[in-house]
Amino acid sequence: MSSEVHRAFAGALTRHAPPTAASAVTTLLLLVWIGAAVVAQDPTKTAGVHKRFEYKLSFRGPHLVQKDGTIPFWEHHGHAIASDESVRITPSLKSKKGSIWSKVPNIHRYWVVEIVFRITGRGRVGADGLAFWYTEKKGEEGMVFGSNDMWKGLGVFFDSFDNDGHRNNPYIMAMVNNGTLAYDHEADGSSQQIGGCQRDFRNRPFPVRVKIEYYQNSLTIFFHSGLTHDPDDYELCMRAEGVDLKPDGFFGVSAATGGLADDHDVLSFSTHSLVPIAEKPYLKEGIPDDERLKFEHEFDDYRGKLEKAKADYRKEHPNEKEIITDEDEDRLYEAQDVKELRMIFDGQNEIHRLVKGLLFKLDEVVGRQERELSMLTLINQGTAGGIQASQGLSGNQPVGAFQRHEVDSVLSSQKDISANVRDLKAQLTDLQSRFSGGSPSGHGDSSEIVKRLKDVKTQFDGVQIDVKTLLSKSQANPANCPTVSNGCVTPFVLFTFLFGQFACIIGYLMFRSSRDAAAKKLY
Repeated sequence: MSSEVHRAFAGALTRHAPPTAASAVTTLLLLVWIGAAVVAQDPTKTAGVHKRFEYKLSFRGPHLVQKDGTIPFWEHHGHAIASDESVRITPSLKSKKGSIWSKVPNIHRYWVVEIVFRITGRGRVGADGLAFWYTEKKGEEGMVFGSNDMWKGLGVFFDSFDNDGHRNNPYIMAMVNNGTLAYDHEADGSSQQIGGCQRDFRNRPFPVRVKIEYYQNSLTIFFHSGLTHDPDDYELCMRAEGVDLKPDGFFGVSAATGGLADDHDVLSFSTHSLVPIAEKPYLKEGIPDDERLKFEHEFDDYRGKLEKAKADYRKEHPNEKEIITDEDEDRLYEAQDVKELRMIFDGQNEIHRLVKGLLFKLDEVVGRQERELSMLTLINQGTAGGIQASQGLSGNQPVGAFQRHEVDSVLSSQKDISANVRDLKAQLTDLQSRFSGGSPSGHGDSSEIVKRLKDVKTQFDGVQIDVKTLLSKSQANPANCPTVSNGCVTPFVLFTFLFGQFACIIGYLMFRSSRDAAAKKLY
């Protein structure tokens, strides 16, 4: 919206306050006029411009890559990776550069380009950024967002890192170069831009969209923040007049990473040529009425034949399930982000099921350990009198009997294990509540938890076997318990040793967890 429109709107509101019936009507008419002026600024929404899709200057998924790994009419260089759904210009690794350029030049004088992309990273700050190019020659690998400096043409930069320290990044800016200017990295090109806006385009819930229009020497950039799924939810970023861009240039996209790294993915690149109808009056006429009626009749005929063929097939194969049903049609054509959310939801359900199973098994283990602990306590109380009575009667230790300190050690170990199991049960209950709440945690952490729980269960099984062995020994020799000599280890020393051992295990686990977390962060 121009400055004249702003001043007219502000003046109208000032002149007509306080509101009356006449002022309300005037304000309504003024708003309608402003809306018409805003729509007129977008040349693709006016009736005087013919818009045509240029497939040789565009790419989009699915089935983006051919069998030989190339993209039709495009070529990618550096660390760019082309897949079936998108092109990853640079992966989230340090000091990587990549680019993709059109093979054929743009022969149209006016054009509009719409780019759908994602920039994602683990940290709060990313680097370095993404760049859109329209240059006289194809770019080469360089220092300006993965492409060469001193280009000749237009560059639109999506700068993620704040080099000048003004805290105004992420930032979108446009720069026109005649081949003699060197990009100012230290100042983020702030003195060389023809316009820009501060917008956040990292880690958005939906893909980010940008529309770059060049029409009648006017450059306009519209930005879609990626906060909604509406593809038409654009807002004006910048507009510059007097921009001279010649035809026969090449389109391209490049990206680079530095000390920090982000994934730079381009999902689609759509180019449309803009032709004023005044220059080509035959475009205004459109399809004649007789041709249009003919095409509509053919379309209705083919659709009727298709429905009839479907009905005949259902009659001939009544027991065969259809490959595509009306219920599955939405899932068949669902977007990539919906597929990712569905996979996350299914993964969380599987984790929830596994955690419930582990909690059930832990309850069984705790019950068994408590029963064995009560049995050992009864044995301890029942054999205390026999131990005192046997003092002085036999100086030799029977073969196959177990020592008194072994029983005390097993009892203390059972108490420690029961306490640890209760703590572990509380932690698993907390994890289960988090999973049931729908927080999309990572699958790697859940698999590590499951692995540790399996190790704990294995240790519990070993302790259970040892306890059963001791019980069998005690039943075989109920009255042959030895006396406790003065040289045995005191309970204080035993508990101190067990507590120190448990503290060492906990410290080692915490050290390994912190080391793994630091390694993931550095990666």
